[in-house]
Amino acid sequence: MKEQLDLLKAQLDGPVLITGLTGFKGSWLTLLLERLGVEVVGYSLPPTSESLYLKLRNNKGPVKETFSDVRDLNALKDFIKETQPCAIFHLAAQPLVNESYLQPYSTFETNVMGTVNLFEAANMSKKIKNIIVITTDKVYKNNNVGLAFKETDELQGHDPYSTSKVAAESAVLAWQNLSKLSDGPQIFAARAGNVIGGGDWTLGRLIPDLVRGLHSDQLVTLRNPNSTRPWQHVLDPLIGYLLILANASKLKENTVFNFGPIEQSLSVTNVVDIVEKVWGDKLKIDFTKENKFTEAKQLNLDSSLARELLTWSPVWDQIQAVNQTTNWWKNYFMHGQEALELCNNDIEFALSRNFNSKSEKITKS
Repeated sequence: MKEQLDLLKAQLDGPVLITGLTGFKGSWLTLLLERLGVEVVGYSLPPTSESLYLKLRNNKGPVKETFSDVRDLNALKDFIKETQPCAIFHLAAQPLVNESYLQPYSTFETNVMGTVNLFEAANMSKKIKNIIVITTDKVYKNNNVGLAFKETDELQGHDPYSTSKVAAESAVLAWQNLSKLSDGPQIFAARAGNVIGGGDWTLGRLIPDLVRGLHSDQLVTLRNPNSTRPWQHVLDPLIGYLLILANASKLKENTVFNFGPIEQSLSVTNVVDIVEKVWGDKLKIDFTKENKFTEAKQLNLDSSLARELLTWSPVWDQIQAVNQTTNWWKNYFMHGQEALELCNNDIEFALSRNFNSKSEKITKS
């Protein structure tokens, strides 16, 4: 849809800031924006040694960035003053449920006060027009009955991670009201399902753990085999975030969007079966370990609002997303393809489906 590219271009009169640039989603979002010709600046913790970020940046020129913490308000203020972004994608977070049980204080400090710090720093700049805050599908009050959550459903956390994200969304609501009073930026929240894709090495996430087991022929210990999640390829919600920005001027009264698969969520066991079939080897799985931390058993999202107002739809269904992710890793390990090439292949396919443009880039006016 070329008109969506034109809408996105109209929103940009400077660089786009990504917090959490060195993370899995931040790395993919950076590459996606660069593919569209958008200048990116980044504020993030330093990358880990195995990060996708390093694999991609070793092949490309650097973006303007600083390695710092969103809990450092003064550093955030200085970076925004220096780079003068026109829009912000706020991805920086402590994103793991189990880790939040082990580090509850830092989880709340990062996810809540990190978001508040971003708003406070952004208020200094009149150039920032839009802020998209990335939260999670786990903010909903979940009674594990399998209903697909809508944006208007009640929020309630059940663990330090989800509770911190509910609190972050309360901060979003407060600053939306403050922005109206001060003619500040529009602020949106986006709730995505469980994202998957090539290049994610995070310990404790399902597909990274499965790939490690297959690649090294080692036992994989998994939890909650019957739990369901709305699995989706990382590019699907990222394109949704871009569509929020593209349509921002028309969305003053619609500030929250779900992004998830259309069909019912797949179980952990379903995903294991798909990965084994694509890889061609049998996994050594141990499902006997009990998870001492409470997690949701069933989780589904209703993304009809994004489909209606943003003309967004997923490129891949869940089975295709698992296939695509597994093949990414298979090509990386078995055929020696570079991460940059594999990511760009996925991006080109996704853009051709969403924007009908394999070659056109956004350029600054």
